[in-house]
This record gives sequence, C-alpha cells and structure tokens, in this order.
Amino acid sequence: MKTTAIRFACPLLAIMLVLSPTCRADDSDKDKPINFSGDTGGGSSATGVGELSGHVTITQGTLVLHADKVTFKRNPDNSLSATATGAPVSYRQKRQGTDEYDEAYAQRIVYDGQKQLVELFDRALLKQGPTKELRSDYISYNRANGVASAGAPAGTSTPDKPATRVTGVILPKDINGADKPKDDKSGDANKDATPAKPKSDAAKPAPPAPLPLTIDNELRTK
Repeated sequence: MKTTAIRFACPLLAIMLVLSPTCRADDSDKDKPINFSGDTGGGSSATGVGELSGHVTITQGTLVLHADKVTFKRNPDNSLSATATGAPVSYRQKRQGTDEYDEAYAQRIVYDGQKQLVELFDRALLKQGPTKELRSDYISYNRANGVASAGAPAGTSTPDKPATRVTGVILPKDINGADKPKDDKSGDANKDATPAKPKSDAAKPAPPAPLPLTIDNELRTK
C-alpha cells in the first residue's frame, strides 16, 4: 500500500498546522465533575483550587491527565485549568462530533479549559487520531479551532540553547483510499473486474476513554 506524508522542520514558532478545523473540544466535559487522586495533596471544595503530588490523575468527562505533580483550579464556567509536570505528563481528551481523541505528552503541560488551550513544554508530542502527529520542544494547541503552533516561544532561543526543530507527519484521511477500485461507468456488463483485497492494515479506532475516577465529594489532604 502506498501512502503519502508531509514532513516539515522549522527553528522558530512558525508552523501553523490546522489539525481539524471542523471539530471543536468536547464542550460537555466542563459540565462533568472534576475527579482527582494523588499520593499527597488536596484542595478546597469552596474555591476549587488544589495541589497534588505523586501518581496524580485528574479527570473531567473525557479529559484525563496523568502527572507527577499538578496544581489545578475550577474555572467560573466549571472547566478545569491545570499545570502538570512529570516524566512525562500525559493528556487525553475526545473531540466533539468525532470518535477520535487528542493525545499529548511532555515534561510540562499547561491546560486551560476555559480558553480550550493546551501548551506542551520540553520533548512535546501531540497526536490527533491515527493520522496526525507533531513533535517539538514547545507546542501550543488551540482546541477551539484545531490549530497547533510549534517551535520555540519567542525570545527563548539563546546561543547555548538554539531554537528547536519541528517534525511532523500528516497521513491521508483514508489511508486505503488509493487502493479502492473505481466504479465502472462504461455499461459493459461483461467486463472483468478484479475484486478488492481485504485490508489488514486499516487505521485502528481510538481506544475508549478511561472511566472517570470516583472520589468523595469533600476534598481532603493526606
């Protein structure tokens, strides 16, 4: 099977990749409870602010964060904002109107649910479904419009630490489309046709979202 790919490299914050302009973040996530767990830490049920350390997991609807340390807060619209660090931090969230998930990995992730903005710092990887992937030391992903920017934040490049390169790949939406037989519109009923072979390497569907955690309503500090 022949596939095509687009690869790119750039030293500055210049790559603007439209990952999925017609799909937006799952707005229903903000209506779900914020569940969390960790080895130590806690939070306030009154302010919605908390800090956790050690094997931290935070969920809200389809949103899942795993990290070593997280500071978080509940925004006025009940969405979640969090700054997470780890080796690495992992992020996953479903996109509204699709069965696909955004996935990201980095040493630090700053998530703003109110702005639908995800920022990835240091050894960052952003994946959208089975066909799109972007790598850099810094990635900014606007889930509201599906646009990702990658490279180095302005002013961070120095002689000792030059601006990072950006690499990525975009596969065809239908990776098997090139192998599908075309309809015969000639009207020749006796024309031989070779049946298409079954495909064994089709893109696999995204795995189901992890079940949300169940915790007590009152937040407690260990």
